[in-house]
Amino acid sequence: MPPCIDLLECGIISLVMDSKTIAIIVIAAIIVATSAFFLFSGQGSRPGSEAGGATALSGIEVRSYEGKDLSSVNDFRENSIRGPQYVNISDYRLMVTGLTNKTDSYTYSDVLNMYPHYTKVVTLFCVEGWEVTILWEGVLVRDLIGSAGIDPSADTVIFTAHDGYTTSFPLNYLMNNNILLAYRMNNITLPAERGYPFQLVAEDKWGYKWIKWIEKIELSDDPNYRGYWEQRGYSNSAELGKNFFSN
Repeated sequence: MPPCIDLLECGIISLVMDSKTIAIIVIAAIIVATSAFFLFSGQGSRPGSEAGGATALSGIEVRSYEGKDLSSVNDFRENSIRGPQYVNISDYRLMVTGLTNKTDSYTYSDVLNMYPHYTKVVTLFCVEGWEVTILWEGVLVRDLIGSAGIDPSADTVIFTAHDGYTTSFPLNYLMNNNILLAYRMNNITLPAERGYPFQLVAEDKWGYKWIKWIEKIELSDDPNYRGYWEQRGYSNSAELGKNFFSN
């Protein structure tokens, strides 16, 4: 830059240089502040977090739990009556009805938010000769039934699935045992093929009692009710260790 001709010119040039310097400093400060904002806000709402309304992502499937090896969610064999069901969760409702004091209707989120969650490792044994050992997470069926209130005449509980499949249990089996209505397996949300949104973990029962895609839990006074496979000769009690064609 050529030397100043006089003090006035020097003053003007100095002022211009100072203005440019100030503008650069201001822009730099804005960039630093913006970067810091996104950095720290990102830490507060990273994937899987509930903060800031962030969507929680599915976990990673675990294959062992407390020293016990687990089967994979892919070890199941497809044997449903109409193939995998793909439930629209926005429209989904779980009904608890029948011989109850009131009929309860739940969204998927209602069930998860309103009741305590439990985990348990349980093995499913299929009559086809295969088995899977899974870490299940869900709510207790007896909590749902208890909330609806039980009519004194009720002695049977009928489950209905999205595909029309049904099965039933004595009321005492569900009220006296920790039977789960599962929504997760091996730390991941149930895949559609495995019964999303809910599958019954009917422990100590043959696999055809482990109904998937559950939409209705109905209290009844008909202990002779027979579900889909039970109408076709399968045992209604379905107790492990006993012939599944014998009642």
